[in-house]
Amino acid sequence: MTPEQIAAAAEALFLAERDGRQIGLLSRQFPAMTLDDAYAVQAALVARKEAAGRRRIGWKIGLTSRAMQAALGIDTPDSGVLFDDMLFADGATVPPGHFIQPRIEAEIAFVMKAPLAGETITRGDVLAATSHVAPALEILDTRILRTDPRTGAARVITDTVSDNAANAGLVLGTRRHAPAAVVLRRVGAILSRDGVVEETGLGAGVLGDPVAGIVWLVQRLARYGQGVGAGEVLLSGSFIRPVEAPPGSRFHADFGDFGQVRIGFD
Repeated sequence: MTPEQIAAAAEALFLAERDGRQIGLLSRQFPAMTLDDAYAVQAALVARKEAAGRRRIGWKIGLTSRAMQAALGIDTPDSGVLFDDMLFADGATVPPGHFIQPRIEAEIAFVMKAPLAGETITRGDVLAATSHVAPALEILDTRILRTDPRTGAARVITDTVSDNAANAGLVLGTRRHAPAAVVLRRVGAILSRDGVVEETGLGAGVLGDPVAGIVWLVQRLARYGQGVGAGEVLLSGSFIRPVEAPPGSRFHADFGDFGQVRIGFD
């Protein structure tokens, strides 16, 4: 993609989110689009949001489970940027029309006390730099159509990466844990919608260990001369499939001794 095409795609995504509508698949508009192109669109979109006054508070990792990777025909996760206006309090209710097609995922959040950077960081480095871990929900949304209405083609990895990895919101539970005190790959969650269990999973669904997701993120950022900052929130990746969140729905994620998280949609 040319710099002009990248800028135009980012602006289209920015306006789509602002106006609550979806644009067509970028993968159809730019068939030769690469993953580097997609991250360039994301970077331009992030810069546009920051210019509009939004503040970066962390990162999300997506497509960490084998099932989700198989669905998109990829073998690598993706990442996106979290902003201050994405954060909802535990138990909050999302107002009507705030999102386009929201879905919910259960994750483990890492809150950092020290910066992390470089392609050689280890699992121990991640644990040492983490202030605490907490139960979390991620709210996904898509400013790009999930399927092309003319051909039926589904969106692919370049679409989701361009769209800031489809992230839209996050909810942090109130429980806090020292990262070394919990076997994170064995932390599980039961996600219920309107009192009905929709999904269950274990932290091991995230690349075998949620810490591995953070290692992947820092190593990917290093290739672009970036890193993770102290105080940032990192969503390590979902270990369940996303669950649709229609108006009027209420979600409860039960992580057992690890904590609880709730969110509703009007």
